[in-house]
Amino acid sequence: MEFNLADLFEYAVDQYPAREAVVANGERRTYAELEARANRLAHHLADAGVRPGDSVAVYAYNIIEWAEAMLAIYKIRGICVNVNFRYVADELAYLLDQAEPVAMIFQRQFADRVAEVLPKVKTLRHLVVVEDGTEPTGDGTASGAVAYERALAAASPERDFAPRTGDDVYLLFTGGTTGMPKGVMWRQEDVIFALGGGIDPTNGHRVDRAEELAQKGRDNVGTFFPIAPLMHGATQWGLLQNLTKGQRVVLIDKFDAHNVWRTVEEEKVNVIMITGDAMARPLIEAVDEPRADGRTGAYDLSSLFAVSSSAALFSPSLKEAFMQRLGVIVSDAIGASESGANGVGVAVKGQAQQDGGGITVKAVPDSVVLDDDLNPLPSGVVGRLGRKGNIPLGYLGDPVKTAEVFRTAADGTRYVVPGDFARLEEDGRITLLGRGSATINSGGEKIFTEEVEGAVKDHPDVYDAIVVGIPHERWGQTVAVVVQPRAGAAPTLEAIQEHCRTKIAGYKVPRVLRLVEQTRRTPTGKPDLPWALSVAAD
Repeated sequence: MEFNLADLFEYAVDQYPAREAVVANGERRTYAELEARANRLAHHLADAGVRPGDSVAVYAYNIIEWAEAMLAIYKIRGICVNVNFRYVADELAYLLDQAEPVAMIFQRQFADRVAEVLPKVKTLRHLVVVEDGTEPTGDGTASGAVAYERALAAASPERDFAPRTGDDVYLLFTGGTTGMPKGVMWRQEDVIFALGGGIDPTNGHRVDRAEELAQKGRDNVGTFFPIAPLMHGATQWGLLQNLTKGQRVVLIDKFDAHNVWRTVEEEKVNVIMITGDAMARPLIEAVDEPRADGRTGAYDLSSLFAVSSSAALFSPSLKEAFMQRLGVIVSDAIGASESGANGVGVAVKGQAQQDGGGITVKAVPDSVVLDDDLNPLPSGVVGRLGRKGNIPLGYLGDPVKTAEVFRTAADGTRYVVPGDFARLEEDGRITLLGRGSATINSGGEKIFTEEVEGAVKDHPDVYDAIVVGIPHERWGQTVAVVVQPRAGAAPTLEAIQEHCRTKIAGYKVPRVLRLVEQTRRTPTGKPDLPWALSVAAD
């Protein structure tokens, strides 16, 4: 039995046609309705010349049409291209040049930017525009775009597509914290086992029938709320994995802490998924602020039983705050677009402090800690976090980077080693220490920035912080921190150092402090490292 994303969704549709599947900004679709609309769009794209293996870009906020478009593209064996809505014209043109889409589905508010880059993208020959009540601000109207609803109305809702395979491609563009976006190419069967629930991270069970995923939702319907943008892998998989299991998914178009809690209250959300401190801090603080909708009293969050984080640092102090204030289970996942999930850790109330410098998780069966020659390391030794088994094909159009990250050991085992440092513990768990590309080398000592960030953020005057290494004449590099203070606060370097010395070793304590009005992060909460480096080194 092969595993294919469109097939898995269709299994769930057949099991739960009347069950509500997606709620996005108040718009609702049952499984049957989502299926019919995705089928209509799939037929429209096929009629417009999209063939198996062709790429189709989706350029939108978290709207329900994003979900419909992704499913439609997979139904006709196309490749969905996630577009970062924050990109300026040059960045957008770069991504589209890499992905070579033959079609694009976009919101009307992005029409001017689409029109600007259209002449530069030679492969792009079909446009579909989702009306959102806005008008383009310039002369560019992306002329020739077909209205989304008109396209659906003229197409068939039937499921009459050609057979698909586990070799169909899933593509995810990841910007990470540095550099231009890179497209990670997966076989769909591999990504389902790495990110899509094919392997249960809690017990290592591997499903052997595609229908088994849909059957997981037969007796238990939960409501899952991934908050990051759908152009981010964590939210895509929050949606796709739950749709294959017959669950209910809630989306909002933009992050706002009070809107999140109002949505949890109104939709009776059970689990929210965040991306680290950039969401966690405003969320926990909004719980005790006056409601933004004018109602009196606190938000009713009684339906919520878990908060899950991935993709960015989730500070121990904030984990503790969620457990103490809301009484929820708090979990933290580690992984990457290039590797899938490496493991999940569940915080314990009163014991949420980091263990030895980073999050410690129960590893999935294929996660390993390796030396530079791809030999598995014993417990207690710091190495590179890797994964074997179901891993990607490589980076789109970048054989050099593919060779650096996807490597084959002497015994023939193929690994993905994105560069994060980690340590295997004696009990078999893995501790993630930090981003390899951002690790600071000060006088020969490796300093993991995420550990220092966790210590700095625990200071009561700090709202957010990004730690980087800047040049030093004697030590090679020294630790610098860019801090966004809380309103009315102005922490000094001495105060930050004194606080950090109670949390981390002296050589890790920041030597340089820069205060800024607001730190810069990506839409998914990852730090903007080039910006932080320029500020810290100034």
